[in-house]
Amino acid sequence: MSSMSERSDAGLSPAPSRAPRWKSVTVTALGIALACAAGWWLLRPPAITVAAAKRGTAAEIVYATGSVEPETWSRSTPLVRGRIVARCRCEGKSVKAGDVLARLDDKEAVATLNDLRAQEVFQRKEFDRQEQLLARGVATSQAYQRVESDLARIRAQIAAQTQRLEYYKVVSPMDGTVLKEDGEVGDMVEPGTILYRIGLELPLWVVSDVNEEDIPRVKVGQKALLRTDAFANQVLPGFVKQITPAGDPVAKTFRVRIGLPDDTPLRVGMSVEANIVSREKVDAILVPANAVVNDSLLMIDSDRVRLRKVEIGIRGTGFVEILSGVSEGELVASPATTNIKDGARVRPTSAGPPAP
Repeated sequence: MSSMSERSDAGLSPAPSRAPRWKSVTVTALGIALACAAGWWLLRPPAITVAAAKRGTAAEIVYATGSVEPETWSRSTPLVRGRIVARCRCEGKSVKAGDVLARLDDKEAVATLNDLRAQEVFQRKEFDRQEQLLARGVATSQAYQRVESDLARIRAQIAAQTQRLEYYKVVSPMDGTVLKEDGEVGDMVEPGTILYRIGLELPLWVVSDVNEEDIPRVKVGQKALLRTDAFANQVLPGFVKQITPAGDPVAKTFRVRIGLPDDTPLRVGMSVEANIVSREKVDAILVPANAVVNDSLLMIDSDRVRLRKVEIGIRGTGFVEILSGVSEGELVASPATTNIKDGARVRPTSAGPPAP
């Protein structure tokens, strides 16, 4: 019995296990859904940003950079080489023409003057002696004239040296305010070194440089919009006041002076970026400058783009005037996408900033 039972057990094999059929169906459906989602994501139309054509003021701009200066000012420099021994420390204070602002060491010049004066005393005595001898007839007129000439020469040297002593003073050339003071006591300075800037605090202007290819568009009286880091959130007004007749052939620029109102917050020495408005037109149809490519626009027609040729007017830095081909309110791709073909489907997104 035991042997038969053992053979029966040995001949039996377990039945194979099977996964439930509903699990296979679920996995298959999930795979199909993911594939469809991936296909939709890859094949969906590209997204582009759009902006509406608006009415506003079209402005043609000439760019310039410069710095703020007083309209009336001057520099004070030493005329001789020397060491500063005194300075006024009068920055920001009012001065009069001729006021001494600084002194250079003039000891050597004073010693030279004293030596010349000693020679003058000797030559004066010699001249008096020769004059007496000539009166008594014991001296020749040639000896008298020679001494007279020597005395005149010494006196001329004294006058020149006396004037030279004035060169050791740095004086104000005009009435005004000391705008800037440079140099310290003990500094050795060369002739032409600018130690003082004196000027009138008002009026001010911006001395700027304009590229030579842009200068034909700049005229006296045109308004200018000014920006500076000191007043980053403000656009400050100005106007073209003066254009230099001759340009710089090396830098290829012309100097343009932009007048400022008396209440301007700008200060002397500030660096400024200027946008000179060379041409302006109100109530113009405007689109963003980055929407225009080869005088064409990508117009948005529902979910498709249509390439449209337009007539361009004033080209500004941010916006372009459209003379014909676009109506107010029509949507354009901004920026224009060159790899999207005419008639392609797109997904328009929120509009960009409106025209001013």
